[in-house]
Amino acid sequence: MTPEELRACCLGQNDAWEDFPFPANPGLSTFKVKKRIFAFSSLDEAPLLVSLKCEPEIALRLRETYPAVRPGRHLNKRHWNTVTLDGSLPDRAVREMVEDSWDLVVAGLPRWERLRLGGG
Repeated sequence: MTPEELRACCLGQNDAWEDFPFPANPGLSTFKVKKRIFAFSSLDEAPLLVSLKCEPEIALRLRETYPAVRPGRHLNKRHWNTVTLDGSLPDRAVREMVEDSWDLVVAGLPRWERLRLGGG
């Protein structure tokens, strides 16, 4: 997955938008739904990394299954994974991780916002 494909995948989530809120790291893209972050990536760095929110049990299973999936870099390691997009993971798996991250963030929103976004 290329940086452009990753950006398109993240922005393809319902009501998602990109922000650069960290002056100390101006190249760090954050992808948000409402004001909550569901993905982080420095899209111009190699190797391309993306940090995604994940349910703790699934996060552990992904780390055990794929060497490219590690505990969240500079994040809560129980709830976040950092994924190296080096071609070892199918693009479909990365898209599913992005969707799951978006779903988890939306699940924490008030009910009326979840319903508006299609998150139940």
